[in-house]
Amino acid sequence: MMHDFHTHFIPNDVLTWLKDNQKKANAKWTKKESATNEFLIVNEKWGFELKQTFIDLSLYKEEQGKAGITHSLISPIPQLFMYDAELSLTNELSQVYNNALSQITESSYDLFSALGTVPLQHPEKAAMILQDVMKSGLNGVVIGPGLPGHMLSDDFFKPFFEEANKLKAIVFIHPLLSEDPRLKRRMMPNLIGVPWETTVCATDLLLSGFIDTYPNVKLLFAHGGGFLPYQLGRMDKGFEQWKAVSANLQAPPSEYAKRFWYDNVLWNEDSIDFLVKTVGAERVVPGSDFPFDLAQWPPKIGDKKAIQTLLFE
Repeated sequence: MMHDFHTHFIPNDVLTWLKDNQKKANAKWTKKESATNEFLIVNEKWGFELKQTFIDLSLYKEEQGKAGITHSLISPIPQLFMYDAELSLTNELSQVYNNALSQITESSYDLFSALGTVPLQHPEKAAMILQDVMKSGLNGVVIGPGLPGHMLSDDFFKPFFEEANKLKAIVFIHPLLSEDPRLKRRMMPNLIGVPWETTVCATDLLLSGFIDTYPNVKLLFAHGGGFLPYQLGRMDKGFEQWKAVSANLQAPPSEYAKRFWYDNVLWNEDSIDFLVKTVGAERVVPGSDFPFDLAQWPPKIGDKKAIQTLLFE
């Protein structure tokens, strides 16, 4: 069996909601000569080609079968997190998205599991939505790496993570493009900006002692954890030298890194091998990022124990 833990889909109900709420959601569809499909642009900055495999479930299933994938954990697209919108709007879209994904998994349980989305800008509400997500049969949620002015380790998010810990939910950390003003050329907001955002989030969570506080949260990082695994030696050295690094930890950072989960969307066998060697095969799951442009399609085969533990235990 081949699994895919990192793949995205937009149900018809979500598209309908977007079109009905186009102005409030600040969404628009544009055509580019170089692309076959329209581009969906959200909030004037989050744009991507709306390929048919994003929105046509029968076509998605066809491509899934061609790639030899037997089961996919599908996620909402991060462009529709809508954290900077009014809470009522984000909450409404979350429920539409989650209900639609629940229907897909119920009708095609052999092919799909799914993660939901929550209004992260209101952690108490996000916790309530997470309860509904888990009750509906989804496996957890996908969230961004924080909010402007708030890192995920902040007490601000405590209500959400307390609930995620109680429910033993998967929390998939998936960044959007970096908005660092230095990265405005040559696709760098995506090429290095996306893994950089993951790196900052993962490092902050690791050094905060998050794992000791919320040991039951299944924290999964996209794109191999960004640059975190590659710099664990530096973090261990900092742990030895600086109280600011070691204050919240009971062991070196390299040991804590083995308690996170990572997908293997790295496009390079040596990088995947390094990740597995660093954190253990049982913490690395297969992923593709399909149908986005930089997809690893089909995904590299992952460890059976990692798949079983993350998805089914």
